[in-house]
Amino acid sequence: MILIACVLLAAYLAVRSIDVPDIGDIRQARNQEPSVMLASDGSKLATFRQIQQKWVSLDEMSPYIVKALIATEDHRFYEHHGIDYSRTVSAVFHTARGEVQGGSTITQQLARNLFPQKIGRSRTVTRKVREMLTAKEIEKRYTKDEILETYLNTVPFLYNVTGIEMAARTYYGKSAADLNLLQSAMLVGMLKGTHYYNPVVNPDRAIKRRNVVLAQMAKRGLMQAPQAAQLSRKPLELKFARQVETQDPTTAHFVVYARKWLAEWSERNGVNLFGDGLVIQTTIEPKLQKAAVQAVKEQTALLQRIADVEWGRSSAKLLGNSPDAYARLHKRVEPFRYFWDAHPKMVDTFLRESPAYKKAVAGGATPAAALARLRKDDAFMAQLREAKTRLEAGFVAMDPTTGEVKAWVGSRDFNRDQFDHVAQALRQPGSTFKPIVYGAALEQGLSPHHLYRDVPVEIKSRDAIWRPTDMTGWSGREMSLRQGLVYSKNTITAQVMQDVGLPAIVDLAKAVGINQSRLDPVPSLALGTSSVTLLEMVSAYSTIAQMGEYNKPVFIKRITDRHGNVVAEFGGDSERVLSLLGAGRS
Repeated sequence: MILIACVLLAAYLAVRSIDVPDIGDIRQARNQEPSVMLASDGSKLATFRQIQQKWVSLDEMSPYIVKALIATEDHRFYEHHGIDYSRTVSAVFHTARGEVQGGSTITQQLARNLFPQKIGRSRTVTRKVREMLTAKEIEKRYTKDEILETYLNTVPFLYNVTGIEMAARTYYGKSAADLNLLQSAMLVGMLKGTHYYNPVVNPDRAIKRRNVVLAQMAKRGLMQAPQAAQLSRKPLELKFARQVETQDPTTAHFVVYARKWLAEWSERNGVNLFGDGLVIQTTIEPKLQKAAVQAVKEQTALLQRIADVEWGRSSAKLLGNSPDAYARLHKRVEPFRYFWDAHPKMVDTFLRESPAYKKAVAGGATPAAALARLRKDDAFMAQLREAKTRLEAGFVAMDPTTGEVKAWVGSRDFNRDQFDHVAQALRQPGSTFKPIVYGAALEQGLSPHHLYRDVPVEIKSRDAIWRPTDMTGWSGREMSLRQGLVYSKNTITAQVMQDVGLPAIVDLAKAVGINQSRLDPVPSLALGTSSVTLLEMVSAYSTIAQMGEYNKPVFIKRITDRHGNVVAEFGGDSERVLSLLGAGRS
């Protein structure tokens, strides 16, 4: 049976022989071309290029790398001529039984990596045959060592890193020649799926995969089984350091967010974001982006001055409203210093939240010793005070008719704060969440004129009693559902929540666009106590503006290849999540 399968496969290979890519020099086979990201008007936002690649010879690589690679990916590498027929037939047999199994040799993987457009990555017989034929041609022209060297210098490792040398520097802070057995096994293990086994974000998966590599090395006689078992209990011990890329700070948060999404999309679709010369058309409008940046700058500067004065007043009260305290209100740090010194417990909380404290404790220091050491560091404490008194902001503008994002400002200054307050920061939405509560009520058939009484409310939960209040107190009079929303009455909203039920509110919130953050199904949810992102809230309000039509946020509109052919298009899909009857009531 196996012999017949091999004969049929060989015959098919012969038929498809004219479809083989021109091999040439495999070191130059892949014509690397950076991808560019454009704004809606065609102006350039960013360039994605392979900036972390350094070619090294096999002699400049740790021998553990080659051993781990061959043992895991292709243990008969030195025996076959590009195709391991036995492994291929076995893979076909297992796949037919529903057990997907890879059968590609190292040479086949190299062919696929070097010629992604000509060979492709789809799971078809034609693609597989083209890959195998290319591998055969490579084996005819190059030695095994040349194939290994090329493979290890061209394989991608995430974070804009290609090749084993830059991977070693990025993940372990050393050259490929200095990698030990464990480090070599981890990097080789990543090759099965770089995103899935990313040691930075998925350390547990990376350890399990590394241990599979160690087991394979033991199985192939490259180490003893007890040694593999002992090493498998070791931690990763990464020394990860990503190269900083220069970019325009006014659009940097958007570019970082889009690049992460594109990297995942590229992985799924077998595309090299940093070498395939893609043209990525975004929805960002430069004029609106410029206006958004300026608006954030002006508004946060105003709010910062108000906050500084408030800190100063609190400090002055602590000093008995002394003239000296008020004289220092114009300074940035001094007003807070008084308040800071008067609240040591608050300062300790800030210190425990800092990376410096966590690093000190992880390094073996006791919590008390870590706090004491940081308190003595004047430069660190001044920096912490500055950070804790600095207001931050996020801004995102979306076209509700399409879901297209037109402007995105992640912080006041990207060079100072890389944390994205649009898509990363989780904040309580407060009363801005209330329209969703009332929308759920309308969906259930409640009339905008349905009456509630503005009185104290008590809601019992499993282990507490919730008593929502309003700054204006209770009037005791009846108010309609519409008035409850107009005047943002907590007492009315709480009663609406009771009538509608938390499951309906949570379901509607997810449907209108709050679909990434966790919504706690507790009574206070009605008043916006569950933290969400700004992007989600803008998406939700866009759905309301569209009378219940939800458009998923779109920030990449189109991707074309280097020849102008459309690779993918996005947007244009909408979903009715709020009935016209409910959305139209007001």
